[in-house]
Amino acid sequence: MKHSRPPDLVHIEALAAEAFATIPEDLRRHCGDVAFRVTEFPDEETEREMKLESPYELLGLYRGVSLDEKSVSESPQDVDMIFLYRAPLLDYWCETGENLSHLIRHVLIHEIGHHFGFSDADMEKIESGS
Repeated sequence: MKHSRPPDLVHIEALAAEAFATIPEDLRRHCGDVAFRVTEFPDEETEREMKLESPYELLGLYRGVSLDEKSVSESPQDVDMIFLYRAPLLDYWCETGENLSHLIRHVLIHEIGHHFGFSDADMEKIESGS
């Protein structure tokens, strides 16, 4: 995919929607309560919380209680969200030359994995399609 200028937030959201559609159905159907949001950078609170030296260090973030830790007897306090950060994604894309769609899918799978409480090995299996 060639770009004459950096993809905007709407374009990144479209790429994320396309990437989400490629994730196995048995995982997607359990993500119905997760909201997806693309922003330019992590907010200052997230930067402090994650002890980031630079906002470019974080490509995406899952905020919520993973399914393996949720209790049916407790009321949810907030909506589970997956954030994708446009500027850090584009910076990484430019530095590595990796396919942007592939990069967004990778980050999305990683963050969805946090929603499910998966290990890194589990996420790698999902990403490879095994």
